[in-house]
Amino acid sequence: MKPIYINDTTLRDGEQAAGIAFSAAEKIAIAVLMDAIGIPELEVGIPAMGGSEAEAITTIARLGLKTALLGWNRAVRSDIEASIACGLKRVHISVPVSEIQIKAKFQGKSRLVFERLRDSLNFALDQGLFVSVGAEDSSRADEGFLLEVGQFAQELGASRFRFCDTVGILDPLTTGQKVEKLVKALSMPIEMHTHNDFGLATANALAGLQAGAISVNTTVNGLGERAGNAALEEMIMTLKQLYKVDLGMDTSRLRELSQLVVKASGVALPPWKAIVGDNIFAHESGIHAHGVLQNPQTYEPFSPDEVGWERRLVVGKHSGRHLLANVLNQHGISLNRDESQVVLDAVRHLSVQMKRSLTVEELLDLVPNRRMSHGIV
Repeated sequence: MKPIYINDTTLRDGEQAAGIAFSAAEKIAIAVLMDAIGIPELEVGIPAMGGSEAEAITTIARLGLKTALLGWNRAVRSDIEASIACGLKRVHISVPVSEIQIKAKFQGKSRLVFERLRDSLNFALDQGLFVSVGAEDSSRADEGFLLEVGQFAQELGASRFRFCDTVGILDPLTTGQKVEKLVKALSMPIEMHTHNDFGLATANALAGLQAGAISVNTTVNGLGERAGNAALEEMIMTLKQLYKVDLGMDTSRLRELSQLVVKASGVALPPWKAIVGDNIFAHESGIHAHGVLQNPQTYEPFSPDEVGWERRLVVGKHSGRHLLANVLNQHGISLNRDESQVVLDAVRHLSVQMKRSLTVEELLDLVPNRRMSHGIV
C-alpha cells in the first residue's frame, strides 16, 4: 500500500449531519486538537456560507497550524473568492458527475460540468491555490464520463481528484474496481470520500486505498450526513494495526478527540462504537473476563492505551466468580466460594432487573457484612 494521506472533513461534512451545529469555539478546539494529533489536512468548512462559519475558518487559518487547511466550494468563482477571503491557500471544487445530480443541479446539461469546472479551477489556479476537484456521486456516474471529467481536471492543473460514494451504495469489491480504473488512467492522486448508508464507509475507503488511491476523507466518530462517513479513528487504527501502516499520529489522543466531538455535536456514541466506544475495552462475560485477566490479548485486538482509553471489568448477568473476586479484591473484600456464589446470584438477578451491568457501589451493597481481606468491618 502506498503512503496514505488523511484529509479529515469533520468540520465540513461532519457538521453537515442533520441537527449538528458547531460553535466557532468548538470548530477551533477540534481543529487545534487534530493538529496536535498530527492529522495532515483538514477540510475546515464552507467559506461561502459567510457569517460565523467564515469567521471560524478565518480564525483557524490564522492560528499557524501545521495541518493544511482546505475550504469546500461549488464550481463558482464567488465561492473561491470567499475561501481566499478566509485566508485559505487550498480549495476543493465540487462538480456533479452522475446523471441524476447533473439533472438536479445543471438542468441535465453535462457541458456545464466542464464549463463551470474550467472557469472556477482556472480562477483558483490564477490565485496560486492548491486545487482538489471532487466528482460528486462518482459511484453512480457513467464510468466514461467520470474519467472524462477527471482527465479534464488534470489537464487544467488540478492536484487531486476525489472519488465520492455520495449515497454510500458501493461495496468494497466494486469500489476497488472503479477506483483502480481511475488510478490507472490519471496521474494525479485519487482521494476517497465514502458514506456509511450500508455500514461500509470505512471498508470502501480501505478498498479504494488498496486499489491505489492515496488520500482519504474521514470524520471523527463517523459523523456526517445521513449514516455518516468513514470514521477517522477506525481508519487510523485499521491502517496501523491490520496493515502495519503507521501514519505517525498521536493515537493516544483519539478517545479525547472523540469525546470532544461528542460534546460539540451533542450526539452520544453507542457504547459498542469501534475504537473509541465505552465498551470497546469493557469485559463482563465470565469466560472473556477470565481470559483478559490472564492475558489481555485473549480478547483485545490492541492495548487500550493506544487510543487513550482504559480496560474496564464490569459485573453483570454474564459475570463469573473470577471476575467477581477480582473486582472485590480491588476493594479489599475476600469471600469464600459459597459467599461468592450468593453474591454472584444476587448480581445476576439485579442486573436483569436493571437491564445493565452494576456500578461498584451497587455491587458492594450486595456483599453481606463486607468482610475485608484484612479484617471485618
